[in-house]
Amino acid sequence: MTNPSPWRATVLTLFPEMFPGPLGVSLAGRALAAGLWQLEARDIRASATDRHRSVDDTPAGGGPGMVLRADILAAAIDAAQISPERPRLLMSPRGRPLTQARVVELARGPGPLIVCGRFEGVDQRVIDGRGLEEVSIGDYVLSGGEIAAMALIDSCVRLLPGVMGKEASGTEESFSDGLLEYPQYTRPQLFEGAPIPEILTSGDHAKVASWRRAESEALTAARRPDLWAQIPSKAPNRAGRQKTPKNKTDG
Repeated sequence: MTNPSPWRATVLTLFPEMFPGPLGVSLAGRALAAGLWQLEARDIRASATDRHRSVDDTPAGGGPGMVLRADILAAAIDAAQISPERPRLLMSPRGRPLTQARVVELARGPGPLIVCGRFEGVDQRVIDGRGLEEVSIGDYVLSGGEIAAMALIDSCVRLLPGVMGKEASGTEESFSDGLLEYPQYTRPQLFEGAPIPEILTSGDHAKVASWRRAESEALTAARRPDLWAQIPSKAPNRAGRQKTPKNKTDG
């Protein structure tokens, strides 16, 4: 049965032909075809007022590049006519870093409007005037916000009810509890001399869970000290194991 009010992503972009792109295949694509979520890509140029469909102008105060005009983008946002409860996001390298916790919040809501910037940026007055929340997917610069918007949408869609095959898939993974995900293994039992850790084939679920937790903690402490520092309390055995027990080839 289709959700009567599916999660919806409205994207404002200068390149609507880029969508759905990767979102139209695999997990997100199947869910889109099934009506579990909706995607609307709107062309910002549709709100331009001159015959050249101009959307940008030179930066006030001088400098290289062009800036997306406030009046054009504001008109495009208004034309989308989204409901007040839907978040208004601007993909921006200066925005607050996107986290799994924020993704969960967005996935539980009605779905955002996402503005994809281009050029040197967006006029600050439309960011302030339309209440845009700036969001970053990393400390680097892309040509535009479209790829970042796809990443955000994909991270949300996979958490929607009915999208993933097993509910546990969304809870036992990186960042779900502030830690990186533990190492994964599958057949063959022996690969290039390296076996699957014995504990994972022991059938002892409690020991498997303990091993996975310890591995997650060790990986997080080693690779993401910034995340590790945010764990409020650390048990004595945390981050103390860098190698898998009884398996010197792993780790």
